[in-house]
Formats: sequence, structure tokens, C-alpha cells
Amino acid sequence: MLKKVFASAVFGVEASTITVEVNVDKGIGYHLVGLPDNAIKESNYRIAAALQNNGYKIPGKKITINMAPADLRKEGSAYDLTLAIGILAASSQIKAENLENYLIMGELSLDGSLQPIKGALPIAVKAREEGFKGFILPSQNVKEAAIVSDLKVYGVDNIKQVIDFFDKGEHIEQTIIDTRKEFYKSLDFPEFDFADVKGQESIKRCMEIAAAGGHNIILIGPPGAGKTMLAKRLPSILPPMTLHEALETTKIHSVVGRVKENTGLMAQRPFRSPHHTISDVALVGGGQYPQPGEISMAHNGVLFLDELPEFKRTVLEVMRQPLEDREVTISRAKFTVTYPSSFMLVASMNPSPGGYFNDPDAPVTSSPAEMQRYLSKISGPLLDRIDIHIEVTPVPFEKLSDESKSETSVDIRKRVMAAREIQTQRFKELEKVHYNAQMNTKQIRKYCKLDEASKELLKTAMERLNLSARAYDRILKVARTIADIEGVKAVGGNHISEAIQYRSLDREGWLG
Repeated sequence: MLKKVFASAVFGVEASTITVEVNVDKGIGYHLVGLPDNAIKESNYRIAAALQNNGYKIPGKKITINMAPADLRKEGSAYDLTLAIGILAASSQIKAENLENYLIMGELSLDGSLQPIKGALPIAVKAREEGFKGFILPSQNVKEAAIVSDLKVYGVDNIKQVIDFFDKGEHIEQTIIDTRKEFYKSLDFPEFDFADVKGQESIKRCMEIAAAGGHNIILIGPPGAGKTMLAKRLPSILPPMTLHEALETTKIHSVVGRVKENTGLMAQRPFRSPHHTISDVALVGGGQYPQPGEISMAHNGVLFLDELPEFKRTVLEVMRQPLEDREVTISRAKFTVTYPSSFMLVASMNPSPGGYFNDPDAPVTSSPAEMQRYLSKISGPLLDRIDIHIEVTPVPFEKLSDESKSETSVDIRKRVMAAREIQTQRFKELEKVHYNAQMNTKQIRKYCKLDEASKELLKTAMERLNLSARAYDRILKVARTIADIEGVKAVGGNHISEAIQYRSLDREGWLG
């Protein structure tokens, strides 16, 4: 007897429906075809034990299972439940008249209980698109899948529930989530707040500008100056994610199984901080069966690279194209996947191998030549994509012991959101530009026009400070953001002069 059961495979951040055809006939044997990987090939042992422990069995007949389309590679253990229900239905151990209306996924334990799966959200989206009546999956993933409207989602803990659902018509509680209510309820404030940071007012100002314009930023300073502390608080002043951004972000995290158990939509912007020993594949994504890397996990959020010169040069160089295109494409012989990677890069570094500036009073001194050699580990093209360079100096005791409250992230975020709203209106006609950091040269010339006095100021600064040519556009972008924070239409001299200060690494002789 032939039965068809439906499952799904995830490629990139999209899912494809898999038809599992189970045929039970005279003879002996168990044949699983359709390009399954080892985890799927081993499923017959898990299925046999799970059925045995729940009063059923794999029939002693010839079982042929085809996973169509047969030329598409299937991987993972999430097909266990699909195969088990197919075998029971094809061997007439259970009635399953409406099996074709449901998409079924889940990994089986030997006692029949279910383990969570990866990619529940993109699978649910595909199930709704293809007109399935319902989606049956492990209860650990049910909230993640239930954010998809117009699809009945059933979370189960054991295979026996699924068997009784089809065979005896027993009720399984449908999970219903009000996506918008869930999203706005989750917009609670992050645990890190700028009010905790003593002093460093100029750096906080830099962070505000970076958040308002979506600019990449690098912090240069000695150990203990507060670089990591400041970077961790950047997401707290970024504008809240839109519902669309939250869905997009959750989808990526769902693919790698990183959505927290019993959590639906991700409402907080991601903050990713990989260690400097990371490989280039782990950073940008890839592998034999491509998975998202750290830059895609940071999509719509912040990627923090601590101790930037300690990262392997090859790792940093592969980041150049995704920084520009805001997506990463991974190609293999038979297919290509594209992962979104629109993130804010925040990097930090010590100014020298010893960790301190060229200062005779520093605990460990380094010569200007040693410092230059250390800084040269970061390539010019990568620095070219970082708009703001700022020096972070240690906080004096008077500031550390000051009991007065600093400005909170809530107050800073209000100004950031107001500046972002100005940019949204400015770029509403442009499809791929949403904030100042995304402007190209043509748009910079249009939206960052200078009067004669401002032009003269910028010319003088570039000549005196020996600023590189690439600093010109970056200064204009940052100046435009500073003007937006102040709510001013035209970029003025004061905006230009402040933006010039944020190009430390372009100034010759800044090391002293």
C-alpha cells in the first residue's frame, strides 16, 4: 500500500516541500532513497524503538521510501516523525485519511518523545504558501511556527499524540499567537544601559551619531578604557525593529536552531560578538551544506569585533563585499544560497601590541614604528568601510567615583529615532537606501551640499591633517547625520568640524 506524507527541507532562509512516499509490499527489506544523509539513513533504528515502545512496530515486509524531489539533498533528523507516520499509514496500522492536509516534522527519541527541529519558521511560511491545513511539530518549536497566520500549528510531545490524532481523531490543542501583540510585548528594554557608563561623554556622542546614521565605528584605546562596555550598549539606543525586520531576523536564527525555546518572534536587535579565532566560513557562512555565518546572525543588529587586529587577515577581507552589498551569496556546484547581512559593524582595538598609546608613562611602551606595524594588520579597504574612528581614553577616578546619574539609553534613543525618521522621509523614493551610511557618491553630492565656508573648512582640514581622499565622503556622511540629530536641513561648518574629529586613523602622525 502506498501513502504520501509531507515534510520540508530548508535551503538558505527558504523552505522546499518534500513528499515522502512510503510503499509497503510483499517481501523483506527497508529501502530509503532520495539523497538522504547519514542522519536520515539512521532514522530506522530510532523509528523502530519509538514504535515498539508505544505499542506499534515496523512491519516485516518490503518497505520502500522515496523522498521527492529525489535529486535534492535531504539532511538532519527532523524527518523521523514523517517517516514513522508514513510507515504506520502504509502498513494500515493506523487510519490516516486526511494525511495529505498536514506537514509533519520532528526528531524521535527512542521512547517516542520529540526533540526540537531547525527552521520551523521558514517551514511554516512555506506550508501556508502551499495551502496545507496544518503543521505538526515538536512543542519546543511551536511558538516559533505559530507566528505565521492562517495556518493551524499543533505542538506535540510524543509520537502517540500524532498517532491518536490521525487514527482516533483525538484533539491536539492548536497554538495561536497574536503576532503583533507578541512583538510589542517583547519590546522590553535591554539589560545594558548607557546610564551605567561613567564619563566618556564624547564616546557616547559618537555612539549616538553611529546609531542615528547606521555608521560603522571603530574604538581605539588602551585596556580598561571601556570599549567593550560601550559597544555592548549600542543596541539599546538603536531604533526598535519593525515587524518585518523581526520576522526576517527570526527566520535566520530559526534556520540554525538559535531561537530560544518557547519564544516566538525575536523583538530585540541581535548583538553578535565572535572570538578572534573565528574562521572565514564561520564569519560569513558556508560549509558543505551552507549555513548562515555570524554576519547573517547579526542581520538588523550589531556585529562586534573585539581586538580587530587579532583576527586573521583573510577573515576580515571576506567581510568587505557583504559590508558593501548587505548580503552574502554562497555558491556550490548544484545550488546558490543568499543570506541577508545588513548589520552595523562595531570594532575595537588596542593602539599597539602592548595595549597603550605612545606614552612614556604607560605601563608598557611601544614605539611609533611598532604601533604602525600593529595597526597595518587592518587593510585600507576594510577601514574605508568604517565611517567613524574614535580614540577612547581611560576614565579618571573623579568620574568613576561620581554618584550623579548619566543620561539613559531611553533618552538617547529618542534622539536617534527622530534622526532616523528624517532619513526615512529623505530616502523614501529609494529602494535600497534607508539611512545615511547607505548613501552612494551620487546621493552624497545631492544631500550633503556645502556652502563656501564649509567647503573651505573641509579643504583646510584635509590639507593640514593630511586626510586621505577616502575620508572625504565619510566626513560628509557623518556630518549629514550630525545635522539630522540637530534637526537642521543644511550641513554647516560646525557639523563638518565635528565629523573631521572622527577620522583618527586617516590622520598622519596621530600616533604621536
